[in-house]
Amino acid sequence: MSVLQPSDIVDIGIEKEIKRRDFYALAAEQFAGNTDLSALFGKLRDWEEAHIKKFERIREDVKGGNYAESYPGEIHEYMAAVVDSDLYENLDAESFALNVKTPEAALEAGIGFEKDAILFFGGLANFVDPRAREVIQELISEEQQHMLQLFEMKKKLQA
Repeated sequence: MSVLQPSDIVDIGIEKEIKRRDFYALAAEQFAGNTDLSALFGKLRDWEEAHIKKFERIREDVKGGNYAESYPGEIHEYMAAVVDSDLYENLDAESFALNVKTPEAALEAGIGFEKDAILFFGGLANFVDPRAREVIQELISEEQQHMLQLFEMKKKLQA
């Protein structure tokens, strides 16, 4: 079994942020005819880009860190479980076009991505130093806001 280092976990987080950013970019294009929906997806795309930059700073902070585990392999097992997500499989333009045909489907997918981000960040926060933990808590708060905005748009469309 290979050992998953904290910097590896952050790299996975960056990959997920990139996929969320790309998803929101596709959604903004797909639903350009709905100004509110396209604007929301465009803002989410931009926020995810900002998250990528924050994660890159965190990655520098965690390189070479020593992290305490309750038992050998704890970090690896926990984060492997968190990062093993089929939400991100086949997330490309072709799959998007096949699977996300309605605004409701795009909003549901976005809500799922935001929930995944909150879970991932919460798990990561347990294994980083206090300085990086503050940034992660900020990211969690932002992802919660994203989820609420997606949920509000979903309610608006259902009204």
